[in-house]
Amino acid sequence: QLQLVESGGGLVQPGGSLRLSCTASGFALDYYAIGWFRQAPGKEREGVSCISSIGGSTDYADSVKGRFTISRDDAKNTAYLQMNSLKPEDTGVYYCAVDNYYCSGYVLNEYDAWGQGTQVTVSS
Repeated sequence: QLQLVESGGGLVQPGGSLRLSCTASGFALDYYAIGWFRQAPGKEREGVSCISSIGGSTDYADSVKGRFTISRDDAKNTAYLQMNSLKPEDTGVYYCAVDNYYCSGYVLNEYDAWGQGTQVTVSS
């Protein structure tokens, strides 16, 4: 079965940057859309960004537009989320997930597999 592992989280000051990675094993990512989600304590999991397989089109939540960039490298079976100008409200556990061909509009049960999550903390 498809396995996903996130990495790259950590503690960063406001205004800083982090780059998250999502690496798949078991199947190639070529024909999957990849979504990034985050969840703060006591809050619902929310969609952050996604990238489709066909054409590589991207989508971003309004709260991260202009600050975050999603990308993929299918040769490495990996997707990335570059996060710049981080704010305390970006704090949470970040997850990657896959769907067939296109992102689902961040409908959680449309995604076929999820990683375990990586913690991002933005604090002074």
